Order: sequence, then C-alpha cells, then structure tokens
Amino acid sequence: MALADDETPRIATALHTLGQDLDVLSVEELQERITLLRAEITRLETELEHKSATRSAADALFSR
Repeated sequence: MALADDETPRIATALHTLGQDLDVLSVEELQERITLLRAEITRLETELEHKSATRSAADALFSR
C-alpha cells in the first residue's frame, strides 16, 4: 500500500539538537546535518506559504 503525501513517515530520533556541541562532529556529519536542516527549512517555508495563501483567501472572502 502506497503512502499519501500526508502519511509520510517521520524520523523518530532527533539528528540535531539546537545548541549542541559541534566539536565532536566530523566534516561529513556537519555536511549531512546542514543538508537535513536545509530540507527542513524548505519544508517549513512551503507550509508557511500554503498557510499564508489560505489565510489571505479567507480574509478576502470574509472582508466583503
């Protein structure tokens, strides 16, 4: 059975904690975390755009 977009499995463990000591990480680990965080930022920005558009549409509908 295929998963729908809203059923995407979530990663159960935190791969990065804000403010954690970065001295213990290798260059490869740092690059991997940067890649993961950039992907998460993109996902957050996409959701923000979607919610902003929905709110703008609602505001336009109810301000008549």
